[in-house]
Amino acid sequence: MLDSVAVESQSSVEDGGLVDVGASVSAVTQIEGAGVALDATTETEARVAAENGATMTAHDNGHGILVVESGDQSDYVVANLSSGANASAESDSQVEVATENGTEGTFIVVGEGNATVNDDGDVTAHLGEDGRLVFRAYPEGRDDNDDEQERLIADGDAKAEAYVMAASERADGNETGNESEGDAGNETETGDENDSENGTEGDGEQMVVDTVSYDDNTTVETAESAEGEVAFTVNRTTHEGTILVTSVSEEALNASEDLTVQVDGEAAVEAATYSQLRSAIGSEQSRYTVESAGSGSASADVLVAVNNFSERTVSMQSETGDESGAETTDGESGTSAGETTDDETTDSDPADGTTDATDAEDNDGGIPGFGVTAAVVALIGAALLARLR
Repeated sequence: MLDSVAVESQSSVEDGGLVDVGASVSAVTQIEGAGVALDATTETEARVAAENGATMTAHDNGHGILVVESGDQSDYVVANLSSGANASAESDSQVEVATENGTEGTFIVVGEGNATVNDDGDVTAHLGEDGRLVFRAYPEGRDDNDDEQERLIADGDAKAEAYVMAASERADGNETGNESEGDAGNETETGDENDSENGTEGDGEQMVVDTVSYDDNTTVETAESAEGEVAFTVNRTTHEGTILVTSVSEEALNASEDLTVQVDGEAAVEAATYSQLRSAIGSEQSRYTVESAGSGSASADVLVAVNNFSERTVSMQSETGDESGAETTDGESGTSAGETTDDETTDSDPADGTTDATDAEDNDGGIPGFGVTAAVVALIGAALLARLR
């Protein structure tokens, strides 16, 4: 869905004459992009840091989330869409993207900033200090529940997400034959040697958890897992409550039948509406809701409104859970979004702060990501080329 994403400080863009001071965000169509370098990776996350303090983090989960976080200054972000993709601004903090084959995605501004469709038909965002631009993909299309979740994230009511996946769901996505092109004909190849190690261990199916945070005050980690159960430790440096959005695959945890949700061992009350879910923040009782993740998806979304903080344990248990005795690995937070059947490689040029996505072989894993192994190889290859220059 995206050909490239570049980030550069507002002062550099204006001082370089790329846009007039005070110009509208839509007038910013091309930026040079700050230099970037590989910062950190986990099993499900790849993150690059820009010279101006901004970061780009790609998540290999069901929505292929990409988060661009501003540093300690205002930044411009320009996302160039792939051929056949079109963007439409729904508000000053939300831009929707659709491709010819029906894949949809949404840009969401979290915190200070705004986003719009620029004069070239691509997407430009202006982020204030500590602002974030979030991209979520919907390979099976968006529905009303997705709209509600986006609103919770944009309004700051939902500060974090967690994705619980069986390792076998991601294994195929990490078996890539991707080829990413560097400058001057240099190439970085990823082949069979990058087969995923996320298989089964012992007699049980391994679970993989990816977490995404939308502010500096909130962190989510896997606390423990057992047969048909998963628990998270959620930390906030403020007392204010928040909503944790979780996506749980049926292979990892059957959330469609007889799900029990607890916060610090106390049963949460099921909410009938999103209004009830929001009202639980700051109240005496935590609440949760369970909703289908789509007609063709073998997963469910469980939204838990934790009434207050600082450190709380959120646990979920199904009576008809995974009988294999799942084990969990905590990949804390990696992919740019893409189509359902196309694996993608992120091609990052540290010289201009641009992250390019190129099509590759079919991905049968059902995740709209590229497999973080391929991403890391591409990012490192690009970084090495920059050092050689």
